[in-house]
Amino acid sequence: MRLATFNILHGRSPDDDRVDIDRYAAAIRSLDADVLALQEVDRDQPRSFGADLTAVAAEAMGAVAHRFVAALAGTPGPTWQAATGREQPGTASYGIALLSRYPVSDWQVMRLPALPVRVPHWYGEWRPAIVKDEARVAVLASVQSPLGDVTVATSHLSFLPGWNRLQLRQVARALATRPGRTVLMGDLNMLPQPAQRLTRMKSLAGAMTFPADAPSKQIDHILGRHVTAGGFAQTVRLPVSDHRALLVDLPTDD
Repeated sequence: MRLATFNILHGRSPDDDRVDIDRYAAAIRSLDADVLALQEVDRDQPRSFGADLTAVAAEAMGAVAHRFVAALAGTPGPTWQAATGREQPGTASYGIALLSRYPVSDWQVMRLPALPVRVPHWYGEWRPAIVKDEARVAVLASVQSPLGDVTVATSHLSFLPGWNRLQLRQVARALATRPGRTVLMGDLNMLPQPAQRLTRMKSLAGAMTFPADAPSKQIDHILGRHVTAGGFAQTVRLPVSDHRALLVDLPTDD
């Protein structure tokens, strides 16, 4: 049973700064994931030709269940606003997705509010930029896998240190109410040690994921409780995104 998480950068390749839907579909297909978490996913956005990138991925991997959850509605820039889940069909949106080759018996969506004030943030320059946070979301699914029922969650947390830890605690509390095996995948925008400490989950896949061309840190994670990894984690550099995809295989006789 292969798990994978991938921040797709809305399907764009840094090499040519283009979105190519066929190239994106081929990248997803090459992962051969049974359960796949995606972040930075577009739906009905002009920059990705109005495609539903979740549906494209579902067809490419052969998913029988999938869910896109918008964090933001509108097009990039001043018109972006926090999504509510009540947007009209065809509204341009951006968020996360969870896809599975196994049936899903239920879904739960969590909305994680943005930090309400602008704050200084260092991007490596000698002085900070004043930035505005974005609304974030998480989605949890009960996957009927060969291991039995497994709760799988994904999120893309804030890039702001401290605030992303508060968000992760919210997700961890929701997962703690679920019995049995649980897995959390996604771009958590933090290093492995705090991610494991805050969730009380163990890393199933330790490997550098960012930036894609010469990864120097791991901010994308696959964490588990009552789950054992079956082999070494793999990171895959694909012709899409500034992140590497992270994947791990679980033994189905666990």
